[in-house]
Amino acid sequence: MNDQPTRMRGDLGLVSVVAFGVAYMAPAVVVSIFGVIAATSAGAAPTAYAIATGAMLLTGFSYAKMAKVHPSSGSVYTYARKELDSRIGFLAGWAMLLDYLFLPMVAFLLQAIYLNVQYPSVPEWAWLVINVVLATAINVIGIKVADKVNRVLLIGVTGSLLVLAVLCAKYGFGHSGTAAIGHSFWNGATSFSAITAAAAIAAYAFLGFDAVSTLSEEARDPQRTIPRGIILTVLVGGAIFVVLSFLMQWTHPGGSFPNENSAGYLVSTVVGGKTFADISNLIGLLGGFASCVAIQASTSRLMFVMGRDGALPRPVFGRLHRKLLTPVTNVVIIGVIGLLAMNLSLAEATSFINFGAFLGFTLVNVCVIAYALRQWRSGRRHSVLGYLVLPAAGAAVDVYLITQLGSTATEIGLGWLAIGIVWLAFLTKGFRAPAPEMRLNEEDAKPAAGTPRHVPLFTPASRKPQVNG
Repeated sequence: MNDQPTRMRGDLGLVSVVAFGVAYMAPAVVVSIFGVIAATSAGAAPTAYAIATGAMLLTGFSYAKMAKVHPSSGSVYTYARKELDSRIGFLAGWAMLLDYLFLPMVAFLLQAIYLNVQYPSVPEWAWLVINVVLATAINVIGIKVADKVNRVLLIGVTGSLLVLAVLCAKYGFGHSGTAAIGHSFWNGATSFSAITAAAAIAAYAFLGFDAVSTLSEEARDPQRTIPRGIILTVLVGGAIFVVLSFLMQWTHPGGSFPNENSAGYLVSTVVGGKTFADISNLIGLLGGFASCVAIQASTSRLMFVMGRDGALPRPVFGRLHRKLLTPVTNVVIIGVIGLLAMNLSLAEATSFINFGAFLGFTLVNVCVIAYALRQWRSGRRHSVLGYLVLPAAGAAVDVYLITQLGSTATEIGLGWLAIGIVWLAFLTKGFRAPAPEMRLNEEDAKPAAGTPRHVPLFTPASRKPQVNG
């Protein structure tokens, strides 16, 4: 009898889940990339963020539906293998790994770069090591400690952003005037193409709302908490992005800056002085650390579920610490990958992540459509708008976002998929067998209340789930 634990444990409520998702998204990013969004949109940053929020909500609704039907930490990997095919599920998980594995690297690298700028006496590599070690230690101890850290840091970031909002509003009334309010959303230089291009960039700020679905096995009443948490994360993050970008755009009308990359710091300096800008920047960095903790936690859980199923080597990835019930090995592996950022530029690191994220988003929308079609065939009707029209629109938006990626990101993404296909061919004996899966017990195999059992589309009738131990 194998007594290796196979389920994570936690008691996270809705507030903790939303705090995790918002921390993952790092709300202070709206300040960091304000100049890029404003310049691309020709001075209409809040409109770009509003469109991006609506676009991400489409996929958020699909994630919420799937999280209710399949309350597992595997996210799109689990949804695709259940609703489409085990092999498609494997490739979905493999694609998301490209995002999840290297997003921690980007987060750690950003922290090191900005801390080095503010405190140049400490070298960049030292800041990188400090952030990786601290985040790894927190995630090894467990999700409850990570939750407490995220809440404290998120409160600090929220407070800093509120102060910035008040200062921007005060400056706007005193200098820009109420006439400039409308110009912040649309002006003579703005065009539809400029807004959509900026919205495509702004959508990257939402990467991470899907990570909420990886907490399904550690949340109270996951079939209610996780779907609500996903939608609230998008809405809360979107509200922060729209409001802050509007106030900053009102403070600085137009999209012309001496340096787009430091425009957010420039606005903070104008409305509050250099001391405020420096303090605000430091608090934003603390929020960035909370994002590092959340990103590492969610990635380790996706790797664990794939390892538990045998899609990744189970002795390495599919194990939990007996007492802590955390995927310690996975957490450490992600920390080591984070340290590799010492040898990469920020541009090289960020090019790894977007392809996998938007491909995974597309597949989640497809899964909702597949689920609805199966349900309709069995006699149970779902809303055409909610289960067909909106997911199709979400998939179309995500495919559009993929087309907006640069050639480097596309080449890396396709190369990563090619490696996954080769590994899948090995696992499935030339694609003749389903990808490995593990059924934990009868309770784990039960679908959501009121959901009839079903066989995934395109799965061979001879499929026999593999059971561990």
